[in-house]
Parts: sequence; structure tokens; C-alpha cells
Amino acid sequence: MPGVLIIEALAQAAAILMSDGQESDLIPLFMGIDKARFRRQVVPGDQLQLKVEVGQKRRNICKGVGEATVDGKVAAQAELMAMFAKREDL
Repeated sequence: MPGVLIIEALAQAAAILMSDGQESDLIPLFMGIDKARFRRQVVPGDQLQLKVEVGQKRRNICKGVGEATVDGKVAAQAELMAMFAKREDL
């Protein structure tokens, strides 16, 4: 599995977690990624498990840390940042 898809999966999981039950008129917008590290390959047949922890929250911007593992071994890690915007503002 390409690393960019692993990061995409982590970003989507983080957006769900960071939404924290907020109003439905807010949508998450991916802002950036820092300290992305790829530790091992993910090949067909591997089961990728995602773990995301929410870090700082300031107004409508959230930071989190994500980790993708296969069989308990880290495959990728990254710090993620997203913001929440109202649909009518877009």
C-alpha cells in the first residue's frame, strides 16, 4: 500500500475523531502533515490498524498524532492538522 494512502487513511480517521460530535454544518479540512515517518511496507493481505490521538485544539483548528500498525509493528506515523469550517463559508 503506498504511503500516501496510509496518510490519507490516518487523516480521515483523525477528522472523524477531531469532529468530536460537533454541529453537522462544520466540515473538516485537512491543513497539513508534519513528521511523517514510514517504518515498514504494507503489502496485500496485511491488516492495517489506525490509532489517532487528538492533541491541541484551538478555536477551529485541531492537531493530532496518528500511527498505522501491522501485526503490532509500526508501519507509519505522522502529526496531522485540520480545521473545521462552516459549509456556507466555502
